[in-house]
Amino acid sequence: MRNAGQKPIYTATTFDGPMAEAEGSEFQRKATFAFFVVLLVAGILIYWIWGLLYDTWNPFTRGNIGIYTIYTPLILFGLIGVLIYRKKRPSA
Repeated sequence: MRNAGQKPIYTATTFDGPMAEAEGSEFQRKATFAFFVVLLVAGILIYWIWGLLYDTWNPFTRGNIGIYTIYTPLILFGLIGVLIYRKKRPSA
């Protein structure tokens, strides 16, 4: 029993509040995709510019391992992000 004017302790609430709009989520996906493309391109450019400047394409030698630690995460994170955030094919 409850008194008049008191709310029940447990109420049935629904979580169907305002959802993200499709335009906003599409913009967010495109912005995130663009960020990962920039990471991928930056990693490739760093490798090419470094190779041209130092006239070597082998980053695994002892003196060149530092550049490997820079461009490898850029390329990998860029590639993984591009694969995750690419536009999905519409299902039939």
